[in-house]
Amino acid sequence: MSNRVFFWLDADVTDFCISYYLQKISDAEFYAIIDITNMPKKFFQEQKLVQFKKIWFYHDFMNKKIKSDSNYLKLFKEKNGIDIWQLAKNDRIFMHDYNDYHKFSEYEISEIMEKECKLFEEILDQVKPDFFITKETALRPNHLFYLICKKKGIKVLMLNLANWGNYCYISENYHRIDNFEEIFKNKKSSSTTFNDLKNRLESKILSKKLTKFYQTQKKSQLEKIKAAFQLLILSDNSNEKTHYTYYGRKKLKVLFKEIQYSLKRWYREKYINKIFLQQIPNDLSFIFLPLQQEPERSLLISAPDYVNQIKTVEYVSKCIPKNYLLFVKEHPTQGPGRGWRKISDYQAMQNNPKVKLIHPSVPANEIIAKSKLVISVSGTLALESAFFNKPSITFADNDYTLIPSISRLKSKNKLRELVEESLEKKVEPNYVGKYFDILEESSFIFDYLEFQVSYLKHLYFDGNLVDVKIDESKMLEFLLDHEKSFSVLIEGFKQKINNYKKN
Repeated sequence: MSNRVFFWLDADVTDFCISYYLQKISDAEFYAIIDITNMPKKFFQEQKLVQFKKIWFYHDFMNKKIKSDSNYLKLFKEKNGIDIWQLAKNDRIFMHDYNDYHKFSEYEISEIMEKECKLFEEILDQVKPDFFITKETALRPNHLFYLICKKKGIKVLMLNLANWGNYCYISENYHRIDNFEEIFKNKKSSSTTFNDLKNRLESKILSKKLTKFYQTQKKSQLEKIKAAFQLLILSDNSNEKTHYTYYGRKKLKVLFKEIQYSLKRWYREKYINKIFLQQIPNDLSFIFLPLQQEPERSLLISAPDYVNQIKTVEYVSKCIPKNYLLFVKEHPTQGPGRGWRKISDYQAMQNNPKVKLIHPSVPANEIIAKSKLVISVSGTLALESAFFNKPSITFADNDYTLIPSISRLKSKNKLRELVEESLEKKVEPNYVGKYFDILEESSFIFDYLEFQVSYLKHLYFDGNLVDVKIDESKMLEFLLDHEKSFSVLIEGFKQKINNYKKN
């Protein structure tokens, strides 16, 4: 009997590309749930590039009327051990801080969650897939489906960006190599120095690639005009009625908000340039806390208790020694990516006598080098600090906490104590080198960020508009253009599937 493989498809065409190339070397049955807007829906209904045995359009089911069961969600949570309310609380569509178009009531959220959980359980009970293939789960519905698959014992094959050069790997969990603890324990460390580590970091550091990625995302005026024309003239804006993620997004309101965002971005950047420190003093003892871009999965899902970063800054500032300051740096891609934070947020941090705000243009490695300790909610700077002989603390569950100088905060009321302990820790470069040796040995080369730039340009007006018609011939052209880069990736999936089948 052939394997049954399930995919989650959306506007990010990575998973569709994987299904296309995997189909060529596999006799498995393919199934998919599709989270897509109305304009590209026809492509997925009619395309012949990938032969799916059955597909489900997510939003079609979210629109259906169901007989509500007041006890269902409570029983679902108890049965599966999944905190669905925590996920809903931090959903960027449901959160008032991130959604300017529609304020969801508790009833609306509850209704969506009930429909969603019932749909996912029904699909998985019907198909009984052997494997679930997905890229990194960034949004709540996709992540919830992933958690249910794990609960039901379905093998997960998740494509993870390694945050290291162009490396990616496939594993059962988000940003955690399979059996990493065991591998780390048994692998011998090779001798290395901090100079060796710095040279290694310089060649593989992801932050440079991310900066380049967001620079390319500074959309051209021509593509903006094309996208605006598509929205205003060619689009019927039907998503507003059929997709809860589009509630309240009337055409003129969307355009008005985009103009408003641009003005706010300009005004807030002026404030940042005027107020934030652009040079790091040499005579101060400080702890470094980098802010993370938001809304992002790294906060909303990986560190749900620390979503409000302004409160986190206040909390950390109260837990550091009296003779230390807290240097807080804005994320360099916050502005180009999502827009700078409200000036009132910056002022709240600025008014704290223990806090100094650092300009986003100041290189993080310069700040790390002069700091005594790095504290990061869930970002990679907690890891990068080790390259500069600096201990660190992270609030999220990351595999790099196996490095002895990187501590995981497990309880909020233990931060003060953990800071004191971490300030005394010494970094052992051999452990850092061992971590990255394992990471590289367990990964393969696939330039995921470059791939993202490519499909946004090819299909979505440089990312300005995703609700567009997709032509099958255009998609095939795109697939063939990336055949070479996908060959290594597909081989990785093939090996994973074969290994699981053997076990």
